[in-house]
Amino acid sequence: MESILEPLVSSPKLNLYLRQLQDIVNEENMKRQRFYEDIREDQKAEFINGEVILHSPVRIEHNIVGKLLLELLDMHVRIRGLGLVGYEKMLISLTRNDYEPDVCFFSRAKSDLFTKGQMKFPPPDFIAEVISPSTEHTDRTDKFTDYAAHGVGEYWIIDPVGETIEKYVLKCGKYELSLKVRTGMIHSDAVSGFEIPVRAVFDEDENLLALRKILQ
Repeated sequence: MESILEPLVSSPKLNLYLRQLQDIVNEENMKRQRFYEDIREDQKAEFINGEVILHSPVRIEHNIVGKLLLELLDMHVRIRGLGLVGYEKMLISLTRNDYEPDVCFFSRAKSDLFTKGQMKFPPPDFIAEVISPSTEHTDRTDKFTDYAAHGVGEYWIIDPVGETIEKYVLKCGKYELSLKVRTGMIHSDAVSGFEIPVRAVFDEDENLLALRKILQ
């Protein structure tokens, strides 16, 4: 049992708390259903802890970094038939919240079950978020906790300004920092065989060299 629950479980008011919580959950579920009905394909929107979050346009460095990682990961996965790579508008629907990660990867065991027209998806095996001033707090708190709780095996947090990648791996239900790097090589535990130069995510010339290596 998580420590946060212990005071509630030991309280004589447990059932009263439970009713209040159920009312909150019911109201939030109605909001979430309206979110599904109202969301448009031209929006980048997420549903987090009962609130609809609409994202503003990204800065150019955010766009470049996300694109460079997407190109490398997608090419690697497609050539080897490992599964499916998603980006930005792919709605990851967890038990409470809905997210649209910058880049994510689903193994074949998951992606083979996807159907035509599907719009909500289960937890991926790998997620990368490119942080910005408006999203960094959520990327490091709510998403960090939620992705781990739902079994996302690997989580990269990428800083396009500081040009660093933080790699977190899931151990015993929680993320542990595996490495934080600016240079050198980085490999994925969740995507078989995926290893790239860190600079290939931040530098277009390095990216082209890495893409050629993947193609070979």
